[in-house]
Amino acid sequence: MAERTIRVGHSPDPDDAFMFYGLASGKVKLDGIVIEHLLEDIQSLNERAMKAELEVTAISAHAFPYVADNYWIMRTGASMGEGYGPVIISRKYATLDELKGKIVGTPGPLTTATLLFKTFTDGISNLDMPFDTIMQAVDNGTVDAGLLIHEGQITYQALGYKKVLDFGEFWEKETNGLPLPLGLDVVRKDLGEPLARLLSAGLKESIAFGYQHQQESIPYAMQWGRGIDYALGEKFVKMYVSDLTIDMGENGKKALELLFQKGFAKGLISNVPPIELI
Repeated sequence: MAERTIRVGHSPDPDDAFMFYGLASGKVKLDGIVIEHLLEDIQSLNERAMKAELEVTAISAHAFPYVADNYWIMRTGASMGEGYGPVIISRKYATLDELKGKIVGTPGPLTTATLLFKTFTDGISNLDMPFDTIMQAVDNGTVDAGLLIHEGQITYQALGYKKVLDFGEFWEKETNGLPLPLGLDVVRKDLGEPLARLLSAGLKESIAFGYQHQQESIPYAMQWGRGIDYALGEKFVKMYVSDLTIDMGENGKKALELLFQKGFAKGLISNVPPIELI
């Protein structure tokens, strides 16, 4: 039987690299399937998903309502904050009230961070820019504050920025302890359920392999560490590759539905899609 090539899109981040290490290294194999990895930033992957280009891809949770016709959410592979998440930081300002009438640098229109910002703040403007230029934009005065994702969430304090708001902490209080859905892995519906479930199980096995072989998987993941040291890289990976990543379960599903309902209520997304986990 001819092997089938499945293209898998994920972002060049330590947590995604760690998740896919088993599959990328060939140490986790799926019968009859060749996995082709595409590494691109999340905004590009969101845009590809809008066109249903890739069979399996990471997307921002915010992007799912726009691609729900073509993709199922995999119960494995989600990035969820548990009391931590995107952080608004500033050099000068310390509260949301002080930012009224000011501008915050945000990491792109389809990112979940930007959806959270628009859902839960009022009277503050935003300016979208690549996530890795936000600190610099704060420093040179292009923006008054910045919304940090990825490893910026764990490095900003050491760099002397003030924390205005951690959306992970805020969401946990707001929702009585639900996790904060940030990123998802999705699988294209036209593959059919049996293949979709096989791919979801393969990713689950890949994550388990990463945890069982950390002496291989963490150095591999750190190739995408963007200047953070090993200890911070390991911390970041374990923040976003958690039990909820292995299986988001009912709590993860409930949190996603709530995120979409709140975005819909503010007029930021046009529909609340049904969520069926594969």
